[in-house]
Formats: sequence, structure tokens, C-alpha cells
Amino acid sequence: MTDLTRLTADQVARGLSAGEFTSVEVTQASLDRIAAVDGDLHAFLHVDADGALATARGIDDRRGKGEQLSYLAGVPIAVKDVLVTQGMPTTCGSKILEGWIPPYDATVTAKIRAAGLPILGKTNMDEFAMGSSTEHSAYGPTRNPWDRTRIPGGSGGGSAAAVAAFEAPLAVGTDTGGSIRQPGALTGTVGVKPTYGGISRYGLVAMASSLDQAGPVTRTVLDAALLHELIAGHDPMDSTSIPEPVPAVVAAARRADVKGLRIGIVTELGGEGFQPGVRARFDEAVELLASAGAEVVEVSIPSLNYALGAYYLVMPSEASSNLAKFDAMRYGVRVPPAGVDDPSAEQVMSSSRDAGFGDEVKRRIILGTYALSSGYYDAYYGSAQKVRTILARDFTAAFADVDVLVSPTSPTTAYPLGEKLDDPLAMYLGDVATIPANLVGIPGLSLPVGLADEDDLPVGLQFLAPQKADDRLYNAAAALERLLEDTWGGTLLAKAPQLEDVR
Repeated sequence: MTDLTRLTADQVARGLSAGEFTSVEVTQASLDRIAAVDGDLHAFLHVDADGALATARGIDDRRGKGEQLSYLAGVPIAVKDVLVTQGMPTTCGSKILEGWIPPYDATVTAKIRAAGLPILGKTNMDEFAMGSSTEHSAYGPTRNPWDRTRIPGGSGGGSAAAVAAFEAPLAVGTDTGGSIRQPGALTGTVGVKPTYGGISRYGLVAMASSLDQAGPVTRTVLDAALLHELIAGHDPMDSTSIPEPVPAVVAAARRADVKGLRIGIVTELGGEGFQPGVRARFDEAVELLASAGAEVVEVSIPSLNYALGAYYLVMPSEASSNLAKFDAMRYGVRVPPAGVDDPSAEQVMSSSRDAGFGDEVKRRIILGTYALSSGYYDAYYGSAQKVRTILARDFTAAFADVDVLVSPTSPTTAYPLGEKLDDPLAMYLGDVATIPANLVGIPGLSLPVGLADEDDLPVGLQFLAPQKADDRLYNAAAALERLLEDTWGGTLLAKAPQLEDVR
């Protein structure tokens, strides 16, 4: 019998349409898989078995009556715990929101429900999406399915691990500086950060409002395109939402032809600091693209050398502002100060934020508050925004010469749990290749391109395209995916051993 959990979302959708199995059967298979392996992985913070099965039964009934359904109707999905879900806990991986049940859905969540996808549950994440390893979750770390002694990446390690471990065929993540793409690279999954504004941020609990973007986490490029088109589109509830049609990403993924495509290798995103095995797989993938007719050239973007520094001023500044509302007066848990009979509002705020926020969140709030403070605003936050403008200009110039840019997604493969917890700067450097896309609002996609020689762990290649040219990403990535499948005899994850057999 076919293992339903190993099917791609597209295969599940076609099987449901053909009557080969039901949504209840597929959803139950995913729930059984979660029950079997998630105690060790901890990809999920909350599993909604009853709700998922109820949705699945409803879709099966409607399909049986011959109703017109969306293509992905009945395909199970997992949702990162930073997107609000009516009637289901949303904690953002933080104690300060422990037990909160939102009274409304995020626009992304509402679109998923309207399309009839059973929501399996909410996935683990670094607290308020602050981290690159999912070790900063207040509820414990997620482990990498390829090697459970290692990180799955962050902040969306739960979504990536759930897809890589065959717990869910689809997941939604969010990407502020690489939190979809970097976990994708470290877990062998496909992760996409759409153009900023291409997918609504309404109901996405904000960390850095000018950087945050929801997007797909899947096992194939086509699956990502299918989910992208489903959740994208203009939303009047989001003032930053693009009031234009969604790019034809599914058609682009099916086309998958790079003949004549101009591909630029970003000089600054390679070399020193990049693991040899990562660079080797990247170079091999670029050679495959060239062999398929792509024109490959070197491209230099000098301002990239300042992107990491600019990001770690812009992001904590916006995070400090956004998280100010969690003060025990308006939002968040209330923890009275110990030993104080009649505490002031300031004392309650202080004790509540101290108890509710973890170390990484506190670190970024302090840094952001300092950067925004009187006398330092222009020197730090203002200067970072100027760098951001220069970076956007340089990317525009680069895209005048090439159609897409490529680089390794992450400088290294997944490192051991705990290795960088005491060295936040070393952890921040892991986002060096992904951060620029968020600073300038362009789309990025990470595709698994093999295993590093040093440790047999997944390596990702990142495609970048101009704003609103998301279809270029899907075309190029799908073409490379096909070339790699021809080389490997299947997808990287399809060839992976069952989770129980992974070391």
C-alpha cells in the first residue's frame, strides 16, 4: 500500500481527485506520523487532530457530491505558530502568549480554511521569530530529522522539520531574514520568501514589519508554487499588500526551462566562511544550469558587505517597537512582582516582561531600543536605512544584467544543538546570504541541491529575483530540480531513509 505521508502535495491532490484515497485517510496518516515521531522531533507546539479530521470529512463529503473544490482541497498543512488561528493556540513560541486563543484568523489562515486544507496544527519556532536555530522557543527546541542532535534552522524550524519528516506535505512559514529559506537548506526542503507584500501580513504577529513575509515550505518546487498561489493576493486589511495579480508561479514551475536564462553568481556570497561541502554542491548545481542552456556570469554587489550590520539594526529596532504592546496591560501574561503588596503598573510590566520573554528577545529589544533612542537614532537606525537604500539600488543594477541571482542559502550545514547558543554573533552570521532579500523586498527561494561531503547533511541553493518576478524563481528552481532528480534518480527527500533510520 502507498505510504500516503511520502506523497507530495501535488500527488495527494491528484489522488484525491481521482478517488484513490480520501482526505480523511491522508490526514489520519499525517496525524499518525506526528504521533509516531514528533515526541522526538518537537516540530509541533499544538496538534489539532479533531479539527483537521473534521475539515477532511467535510471535503470528502463535498467531493462526493460533485462540488467544485480548490486544487489542494483535502491536502493537510501545518502552520507556523506566528500566524493567528481562530480557536487554536497562537503563542509565537513565547511564554508571554502562553494559552492565547485568537478570536480571528490571519488572512493566510482564512485562505487555507476557505480552500479546504485540513490544518494539522501549529509548528514550533524561535520566540517571536527571533533566532536562526529554533533553540530559542520557550517550549524547547525542534530537532533536525536528518540528525536529531542538530538544529533544523530557524526561526521556522518546526515547519521545515515537519515537512522533511513527512509529518505534513505542506507548511506555512514566515521569513524576516531567512526563516523559511535557511531551515529549508538545513532540512532538505523547498522554502520560498515571496516578494514583500505579495502575501498578506494581516494576522501575522509582527517582529519587524518592513521585513516579515509569509511563504511556503514544501518538498518540491511545484508544491511551493501551488501553495503560493493559494495564499497570495491583495488584501485590503494589509496596507503593504501589493494591489496586483499574483504572478503565474504554477505555470512557471511547470515550464521549468532555463535555456537562455541569465544567471548571476553573487561574488560576495561565497568564499571565506562557507563550508567546502556547501560550496561544492553549489558549484555542481550551477554547472547543471549551464549545461541546460543558462548563461552564467559573476555579479558583484559591494554593498552586501554591509547588509548584515544594517539588518541587525533595522530588525531589532522594529521588533522593539512591535513588542512594546506585550506589557501585561494590553497584551500578554500578567506576572505580579514577588514580595510587592501593591505593585505599580511599571513594576507589573517589568516582572511580566522579565518572566514572559526569553534571553534572545530581551537582547534584541534592548539593542533596538538603544538604536531608536534620542541621540542615537540617526547614527544607527537612520544609517542602516541608508544602507538599505544603497543595497536596493545595487540589486536593481544587478538585475539589469541578469534574470536571477544565485548563492548558497546557508554558509554551513546544520550544526549541533547548543553549539552557538552562547555566541549569538556566530548564529547571526548564518543569515548572511538570506538577509539581503528581506532588506530590499525581493523574492527568494531555497532548493536542496545535495549533501555535503563532510557530514552527509543537506545543502541549499538560493535563487533571488527582482520584486514581483517570483515566477522567475519557480521556473529556474523547477528546472534545476528536474536536472538534479535526473542525476539522483529522485528527489533528495524521497531518497532519504525513513526517519527512524536516520542517525
